[in-house]
Amino acid sequence: MTDFVTLHEVGPRDGLQNENAVIPLADKIALIDLLGRSGLRDIEVGSFVSPKWVPQMADTGRVLAGMTPVPGVRYGVLVPNMRGWDSFIAARVLGVTYGVAVFIAASEGFSQSNLNCSIATSVQRLVPVVQAAEAAGVGLRGYVSCVTDCPFDGLVPPEAVARACQMLRDLAPMPLSLGDTIGKGTPERVAAMLDAVLQIAPASALAGHFHDTGGQALANINVALDMGLRAFDSAVGGLGGCPYAPGAPGNVATEAVLDLLAARGFETGVDKDVITQAAEMAAAMRRAG
Repeated sequence: MTDFVTLHEVGPRDGLQNENAVIPLADKIALIDLLGRSGLRDIEVGSFVSPKWVPQMADTGRVLAGMTPVPGVRYGVLVPNMRGWDSFIAARVLGVTYGVAVFIAASEGFSQSNLNCSIATSVQRLVPVVQAAEAAGVGLRGYVSCVTDCPFDGLVPPEAVARACQMLRDLAPMPLSLGDTIGKGTPERVAAMLDAVLQIAPASALAGHFHDTGGQALANINVALDMGLRAFDSAVGGLGGCPYAPGAPGNVATEAVLDLLAARGFETGVDKDVITQAAEMAAAMRRAG
């Protein structure tokens, strides 16, 4: 495996969506533009979901219009259905590289709570979105939530995670982000989960998405690195989490992941000084809210 690790910055979306106060549009754009100058190549900037349920993301269209794209950076958005896809198409700026993320859960309890349907039904609902993205040449990414623990069902069996991953991979050969949504995963259970998922998809198609609620995110990343993963989601300043998962706050901080990777000798191409500035900006946003 390569010594290069890709970081997928999720602070502007997965981070800010969980803040209580509405973040001003200009502040969001300033954070995204600063992150774009850091050397990151994947930045998730918003989601086209119902503003009724995720009000922090209601201005994603204006974010796309206002940010200053950096060549070589892919800007990701979450698209749950065709209504979201249509909103994305209306808002996208020609010449900018975008990626579309779709999501399901590995636990039935979380799927019912978050999506009001079974896992199987949630996958079927994504079929037109996946088809539209492939037809438009827009890159796809799949999120699988609750890969170790569910706030409603408790421990999630590794084989259940593998089944969920297989469902998404059957739609398209998309890379998958494996989310420890409530931050209760341990290195031992993360390893067991990865053992199962690696039977479905190669390590090169997987990313770890670890919340640090239980203080185990860096240890879980270490295990994932040892098992061949070379992509991880992180949020500058440790912003946010999932608004529909009780106890979820606390994405692993991008700056902490950079320190870990540097200590282990991995390259990222990311400027730590710029990330430190972005973390300070994120902290200021929280204080203002």
